[in-house]
Amino acid sequence: MSDTDTPSIDTSIDAETDRATGDTTVVESDELAVYYGDEQALQPTSMEIPEKQVTAIIGPSGCGKSTYLRCINRMNDLIDVARVEGEIRFKGKNVYDEDVDPVALRRKIGMVFQKPNPFPKSIRDNVAYGLKIQGKDDDVDAQVEQALKRAALWDEVKDKLDTSGLDLSGGQQQRLCIARAIAPDPEVILMDEPASALDPVATSQIEDLIEELSRDYTVVIVTHNMQQAARISDKTAVFLTGGELVEFGNTNTIFENPENQRVEDYITGKFG
Repeated sequence: MSDTDTPSIDTSIDAETDRATGDTTVVESDELAVYYGDEQALQPTSMEIPEKQVTAIIGPSGCGKSTYLRCINRMNDLIDVARVEGEIRFKGKNVYDEDVDPVALRRKIGMVFQKPNPFPKSIRDNVAYGLKIQGKDDDVDAQVEQALKRAALWDEVKDKLDTSGLDLSGGQQQRLCIARAIAPDPEVILMDEPASALDPVATSQIEDLIEELSRDYTVVIVTHNMQQAARISDKTAVFLTGGELVEFGNTNTIFENPENQRVEDYITGKFG
């Protein structure tokens, strides 16, 4: 199915606006639940993710954070035993509707994984990969340069674009993967523990980059690092054991004055 066959994810779709806050909602889940075989990994979850902000998803291991994230661009489709109920909408359209092409959807909603995974190609070819897949091969060098600049990597690699992406340091590789994700100009960037495998200096660079990217993109990040969530996010969702979304709101409120006692106990380190 081509992009022209999938108007469901066209940029002309109007996003919804949260009347209470004035934030434009880009991604919204409605009673979204996920099962892996007979095991329920995510309890029915309803949440609105605002445009051009950083939304952090935190919680202990096994609480459904990554499961939720992977529903947004249907990465769970790649797991045979996964079953999804409820809805998750991108700009008002349920991404699990039959007329939505998952490949086209992922062009609008890019993803960066926990472990840097550059292709065994040159730096230039890594960034250009998505462009060429989509046929955006006009002035590729300029698009590659722009993506590398947005990923705060250009100055470090501009003189060695023909060398392998695998020769970069871990932090550079992760920024290369971010450049690859943003080169096709998506609207949403999903990040699953993007700094967990990096040293403190590289982690700080990724955090600065995430804040910068949120000016142009909607960013959703899963992290085990509560301090990281507090530093870089505008909204925070707290998932706890059993795949339950317990609280979602402004990051300052979540960390300073949460409504739920379980969230306060988790934030203050009493469990988790």
